[in-house]
Amino acid sequence: LQSTMGNSDSKISFQRAVEQLGSPGPVEAGDVAVWDQLCQESLTSIQDVFSLLPAEEIRKLREDSPTNLSTLCYKIVEKLTKSVESSCRTSAEQQTVLNSCRLLTRLIPYIFEDPDWRSFFWSKPEPGMKEGADQTPLGKSMMLAICDLLFCPEFTVSSAGNRSRDEVDELINLDSCEYIWEKGVGFAQTPSQTPQHHHNRVELLRLILTCCSESIYLPPTNEAHIGGNKWVHLFTSPENRHALPLFTSLINTVCGYDPAGVLPYNHLIWADSKENLVEMALQVLVVTLDQDLPMDGDNPDGPPDNLFLNYLSRIHREEDFQFMLSGITRLLMNPLVQTYLPGSQRKVHFHQELLIFFWKLCEHNRKFMFHVLKSSDVLEIIVPILHHLNDARADHSRVGLMHIGVFILLLLSGERNFGVRLNKPYTATVPMDIPVFSGSHADLLIIVFHKIITTGHQRLQPLFDCLLTILCNISPYLKSMSMTAACKLIHLVEAFSTPWFLMSNQTNHNLVFFLLEMLNNIIQYQFDGNYNLVYTMIRKRTVFHQLANLPTDCSTMQKNASKKSKKPLTRKSSQIEDESMEGSQPARPAEPGTLKASLMKLPRIENLTEDVSAHPSKKLMDQLTQSLASNSLESGKPIAAVAGSPVQPGADIG
Repeated sequence: LQSTMGNSDSKISFQRAVEQLGSPGPVEAGDVAVWDQLCQESLTSIQDVFSLLPAEEIRKLREDSPTNLSTLCYKIVEKLTKSVESSCRTSAEQQTVLNSCRLLTRLIPYIFEDPDWRSFFWSKPEPGMKEGADQTPLGKSMMLAICDLLFCPEFTVSSAGNRSRDEVDELINLDSCEYIWEKGVGFAQTPSQTPQHHHNRVELLRLILTCCSESIYLPPTNEAHIGGNKWVHLFTSPENRHALPLFTSLINTVCGYDPAGVLPYNHLIWADSKENLVEMALQVLVVTLDQDLPMDGDNPDGPPDNLFLNYLSRIHREEDFQFMLSGITRLLMNPLVQTYLPGSQRKVHFHQELLIFFWKLCEHNRKFMFHVLKSSDVLEIIVPILHHLNDARADHSRVGLMHIGVFILLLLSGERNFGVRLNKPYTATVPMDIPVFSGSHADLLIIVFHKIITTGHQRLQPLFDCLLTILCNISPYLKSMSMTAACKLIHLVEAFSTPWFLMSNQTNHNLVFFLLEMLNNIIQYQFDGNYNLVYTMIRKRTVFHQLANLPTDCSTMQKNASKKSKKPLTRKSSQIEDESMEGSQPARPAEPGTLKASLMKLPRIENLTEDVSAHPSKKLMDQLTQSLASNSLESGKPIAAVAGSPVQPGADIG
């Protein structure tokens, strides 16, 4: 009870200090009580700071008392730099560092959103400072101090060896390469792990992520982005002496994490202190590896090279590649793993950041991509990607996830090994909202792409070219295709070759070109094993006949283009419904309030194709059997090929 009352009194005094800062008169820089009150020891979480500093108060402080806000930022950064100078040895100093980071994390977004304040952290120090004082920009002092504190013994890392805290070198002179957080790339030792150190790292990384996210507060004009992101430039530049140990610590933290644990339901008993750290480290990695350099690359005064990208491209050991690949596949497959005990394993949900990180790895380190493709481990990447593509196809808010997944597949499909690996039989138990089939990973790819094209939202139409390009790239290596995948593929040919669809857009013919190229590749290189596809093409031969006899005169073309408003092309459904996989959930549409499609509307593909299986129904098979039996009694008369029905071997197709 006494502790609760103490915390309540502290929060009241904190609010009074905030109110004093918001008063019209400036608060003197020498008023130590006010500045210390804002970094007091009793604020134990970021939630306390957010609740005691509402957005309205911060904006009011920025508009009515800009001098006080400026002084507050300088005082907070000053506390961080002093903690580095004293090596942050006491618990009181460590608590002051945490509260200072929480305050800056809360204040900085409101500084970024105002155009008049955006240069605040990189301008010359305030005029009131004494002569001879440090003239380093405030942003640089803050970022370098945080990087120092990320390798502070007994605060964010454990002491090396058996040395006590007092025997450790001064923080400014510390060799941080001896204090890398996790075993893995470039570090063979296994450092001891402390949950409190994990929480402290999260607080510091959250502030770094907030600073490096300045771009999301800038207007989408070129002028606002001239010079790039100075925070990312500094964090990944040689000026940050901890760049290499930070890079390896972040990668090893992400790739070495195993959320499953040993015992079932252990996450319900013990809290996992590493999950938030892994997610925060992954987000910082994604931001720093996605740096956009200015266009004038020849400018000698421009930003230095990104050391993180440099280090990423220089990783070359096979064991390092396998360590990173195993970690990424383990985390991607984690939410999809099915167990006999429901909910017995912890599920992590930062797959979008993982895919971006994997994309950057393949883009900047070609040796890593070749390592991925030389074994069947690549399929452990493909299955989660296809699952997330299929799940997000109806949600407008996840269009970015769709793009990154398709781009990864497009990048990998340019290599021969990718197409070869797809021939491995698909035996996974990942539940997806797709028809049940028995085949290879290539069949899974085709069926998911068909689902995206036929039931996805309008904003995915620019990706159709990429999806069909992927199919075209892998087609020479597909040894066998299941009947389900073959039917879906011919459905796409039927849809995209419809006259009014071809005439509705000047680029729609490219979709038919890709599909025909794919069929030609399969027939030319893998004819023997793809009997299901050949059979389906013969069944649907009228589609190719109509495409070959496509009218080219203007009047007929205009008439075909106008047919969509009068009578959309639909087909009668067969009696057999596509049965989805057990345990699968249908794709959810976008949540209320998400952005609507702004692209030009094209005809919905599901109106052009069968939305169910193309297999003949039982009723149709009975009719065909009776017809064949009656025709076989007539001597000398060939078996008639009913339009849309299967052609029997040896039948006269002419």
